[in-house]
This record gives sequence, structure tokens and C-alpha cells, in this order.
Amino acid sequence: MKDKEIFERICSGDEKTLEYLYKKYYRMMTKMVISNSGSEQEAKDIYQDALVVFWQKAVSGNLVLTSKISTYIYSICQNLWRKELDRKKRLTNEEKDSIEYAQHDKQERAKIINKCIHQLGDTCRKILMYYYFDGLSMQDIADQLGFANTNTAKTKKYKCKKKLDELVKSQYTESDFLD
Repeated sequence: MKDKEIFERICSGDEKTLEYLYKKYYRMMTKMVISNSGSEQEAKDIYQDALVVFWQKAVSGNLVLTSKISTYIYSICQNLWRKELDRKKRLTNEEKDSIEYAQHDKQERAKIINKCIHQLGDTCRKILMYYYFDGLSMQDIADQLGFANTNTAKTKKYKCKKKLDELVKSQYTESDFLD
């Protein structure tokens, strides 16, 4: 399949073409992350996140492709991986005292988030619990919930996380997280 046909199918919401795209560029995209201090799992996550970004932009009609699809997705992967490396670097530069405080703060946040998760629909609750609390992979979640593939599960997780964020923001203030 040529890029033009792939792009047209993606824009029309064809998930099978997204699967094809995932397989076609998997090695290239994950190799970039792995060769830059990333693990296999981090590489998979970054690639899946990049495909979600590509999918959403394409389906929304806001993407005008001026390069090869592989080049575009590769640049998304690079940007996401740079952000992840920056985040990791910031975490390693924190002082131990702030880490201890963060642990306590994290427990309080977890309580609030847990309350809000239980207010979500059953599917969203399961996805978020499986992913964040049980540590299941997107493939395991897709299998557990009967989704067509990991990309569907990834997109659903993104939407559920967005709902959760909105729910938390509507019920709690910033000071609830800082006290």
C-alpha cells in the first residue's frame, strides 16, 4: 500500500489500516527508543502513543501530510521520547526529602483518584484499574475486555483518562492535592 492510500484509509477511520501501519513501522520506531536508553516496553508505549496522536490528527481532518507517513510518525516518537527522557531526568535530580514528601502526597492523590475512578463507567474503570493499578499491558487489556486490538484499547484508555481528569477537576481543587 502506498502512503496516499494508507493516509486516506486512516482519515476515514479504517482501524485495519492502522494495524497494518503499526506492524509496518514497528521495528523502525521502537529501535529509535531502544537505541536511546529505552526499554522494549517503553518503546512499545511510545510507538502506541505516537500512533494515537497520528490517528487522532488524521481522523479529525486537521492533518495535512507534507512528508512520508513514516517520517511524520518517527518525529512524533522522537518528541514523545525526548519528553519522557526529560521527565526521567527531572525525577532523578530531585532530593530524597522531596521524594518522601511525594510518596505521601502520592498516597493522598491515589485516594482521590480512586474515588473518582469508581464514579466512571464500568469499561473505563476496568481499563484504568487494569493499566494503572494492576500493571497490565495494553495487549492484556484488549484481550480482557474484548477489544479488536491494542490500538483500540490505547485510544479508549486515553479517552477514559481524559474523563477521569475532568471528573477530578470538577470535584476537587488544587489545594486538595497540596495539603
